[in-house]
Amino acid sequence: MKIIDRYLTDVLLLESDRSTSQEGLQLTWSDHALAALGVDVKFVQDNHSRSEKNVLRGLHYQIQHPQGKLVRVVAGSIIDVVVDLRKSSKTFGQSALFEISANKGLLAWIPPGFAHGFYVPSDYADVLYSVTDYRFAEFERTLLWSDPALHIDWPLLSGYPVLSDKDRAGVLFSEAELFN
Repeated sequence: MKIIDRYLTDVLLLESDRSTSQEGLQLTWSDHALAALGVDVKFVQDNHSRSEKNVLRGLHYQIQHPQGKLVRVVAGSIIDVVVDLRKSSKTFGQSALFEISANKGLLAWIPPGFAHGFYVPSDYADVLYSVTDYRFAEFERTLLWSDPALHIDWPLLSGYPVLSDKDRAGVLFSEAELFN
């Protein structure tokens, strides 16, 4: 496993170990390989999300029990977005955008303290993410995906994305609960 790129200092785009044969492709990652890159975490839960074309999810975080996320796409592609919500960080309030697709087999490490979301430009996308803490609905928060203060240039395929009620009701960054 190796680091392909860095965003906002601590968000890593990773290439997993891969092997190919006439039978197909195998991608491998492990806690040990991540620890060798400086990401020494324990994952406690795996989540699977399927979204159709033009769906936008996020920007989500948990204000208590913050989650680090290892994100991978096993079908389709996503435009992944992170926002640094750590007041003590030199990249506080900044956002980054990058693509993850099943074809490239890349993973993204998003540490605790970031809001996370994604947009689906492909027909559909299956996104798997391992997290470092459990889901606590009472601590879930959502930033408004379209807040101009975040300077996110979402590459939307058509005028307005498909949003859940939760994502449509996100709060502005100026009103958000933040991390120290």
